Amino acid sequence: MKQRKCSLQLLLVKGRAEWIDKSHKKCLILWLRIQDWANYILDFVKENGLEVTTIEDIRSGIETHGTELAGIDRGVLMRALRLLEQKGKAVIFKGSSADDEGVKFSV
Repeated sequence: MKQRKCSLQLLLVKGRAEWIDKSHKKCLILWLRIQDWANYILDFVKENGLEVTTIEDIRSGIETHGTELAGIDRGVLMRALRLLEQKGKAVIFKGSSADDEGVKFSV
């Protein structure tokens, strides 16, 4: 058990895991750090010319098939997009439903 804690602690320190509850009983293990996801999204947007798109199209649109973004966890995606928004690289806007939420990129 002690070795697991050390391994988990290392993942937390490297930004590859995050606690999702205050009691530190549930942890989200990340394939990429949130910053890495944000960079991946920006590169994807530039390569595909997607200046404005919906959140759902990023997760399941034709352009995402065969990429790391296909089926990305919505929470991870939103955190990466919020990071891009904080850096002035994107603006998230609300639609009439969750499926209508969109994002405009400044690339």
